[in-house]
This record gives sequence, structure tokens and C-alpha cells, in this order.
Amino acid sequence: MADSLDVNAMIKRFQERARAVKDRPLPPIAGEERNRFIEHAQLDFQDFAMIGDAEASLEDGVLTLRIDLRSGA
Repeated sequence: MADSLDVNAMIKRFQERARAVKDRPLPPIAGEERNRFIEHAQLDFQDFAMIGDAEASLEDGVLTLRIDLRSGA
């Protein structure tokens, strides 16, 4: 699998997923269900955006994602 993995394409897919979550319309729901949907969308965006911002390297079959979590870095 490591030989066929395009890490740049993978990172791009996560960037696209983050944009899709951010642009996802809110379904016609209310109350606690609405709050859960919003919370889930925020977590999805955070996760996808973090991986989308990662620097990836693939060495000896090991994929390493480097994500700088420092503010303003």
C-alpha cells in the first residue's frame, strides 16, 4: 500500500473535506439534535482541517503527519 499512496493527494482530500463540512447546510432539525449536529460538524471540520494542514512524509512504509498546533505558526 505504501508504494501506491499519494500523500499529497490524501492531504488535498482532507482539505476538500474540511471545506465541505464548513459549507454543509444545516438540516431542518431543532433542539438537542441540532446541537449534536453542530458539535459533530465542528469536530469534523477541526479533524479534517488539521490533517489538511499537515506536512506528510512517507519513509520506509511509515506515514508521518507533522501538524504544528502552535498559535499563529
